[in-house]
Amino acid sequence: MKTIFAAGLSYKTTPVEVREKLAIAPSKLRCFGCRLQIGAGLSEVVVLSTCNRVEIYGVTESFAPTATSIFDWINPAGIDLRPHLYFHEGAEAIRHLFTVAGGLDSMVLGETEITGQVKQAYQAACDAKLTGSILNRVFQKALQTAKEIRTETQIGRGATSVGSAAVELAEKIFGAELGGQTIMIIGAGKMGEACIKHLAKKGNRTVLVANRSIERAQMLAAEFGGKALTMDDCFSAMADADIVVSSTGSAGTVLHRTEIENVMKARRNRRLILIDIAVPRDIEPEVQAVNGVYLYNIDDLEALVRENVKHRERELAQCQAILERRTAEVMAKLAPRRETSYVPQAQEHPEWALCGQAA
Repeated sequence: MKTIFAAGLSYKTTPVEVREKLAIAPSKLRCFGCRLQIGAGLSEVVVLSTCNRVEIYGVTESFAPTATSIFDWINPAGIDLRPHLYFHEGAEAIRHLFTVAGGLDSMVLGETEITGQVKQAYQAACDAKLTGSILNRVFQKALQTAKEIRTETQIGRGATSVGSAAVELAEKIFGAELGGQTIMIIGAGKMGEACIKHLAKKGNRTVLVANRSIERAQMLAAEFGGKALTMDDCFSAMADADIVVSSTGSAGTVLHRTEIENVMKARRNRRLILIDIAVPRDIEPEVQAVNGVYLYNIDDLEALVRENVKHRERELAQCQAILERRTAEVMAKLAPRRETSYVPQAQEHPEWALCGQAA
């Protein structure tokens, strides 16, 4: 009998120093999926990796997997993950995916970026032909359910992203003076863009954007009236910055202690706020020991975000009702699939045509 499962770790169970060692770049999702399918003997598999979670959704036919046995295949550092892992089967696995895709398990409750990340992970698995009748149905229904949650509830009202939480942290530090501070954003990706958008709303007029691709930095800086920098220029410019938010997609450290020590000399030890929202982390943890430097990472934002959850908790009951209803529908559809065939309706969702069927 086929069994669907979800194995994973997240910001709720695992500190960033462990999560970053398991993080998988989007370009490598297919590779890791193939490794799991062959090594762990899975008939279907989707790998999801974000700054807050690494999860494996799979289908087995002849054995009972465990979270540890599955993660052993993507744990190159040989870390003991047993204290951090969770495992769901059947309806619980489906419900968990729906919860994740709908932004209900996110650090920022109701955030929408995770839906796109789930879709990207699913599409990568489809492209590698790692999905079949079960995961195709479940993931397509998860994306539909996420849309339903956004349109039928107010759970996402005021919810944004980790980038906005970083700006909120900066506002708590500087108060009404935030608009007059010089902000440097390192990394011109989605999180960096989110930070700049929220800074613009706060009235910040001096925003520096540093990125490996100067063209991307220039595009983002021009859109918000900021100044673009190369990565080589960012350290000299940092001497005049008040807050640095780093969110690159680098696999290694971008800012090191020795570099920040040199920056602080140029600043004459005037305080510098560093907010690292990347996973793997961009900023070497030892930077915290430099006099005048205050370093915050993505896990430090959790307490701040938790305060905002209270404003949206009354919407959770309606969201849970949607989750339960859609989970029951999928379970009912999956049960008879062993005896009957399913007629694809991909014309209803052209973007899913590669996966052979629609939910």
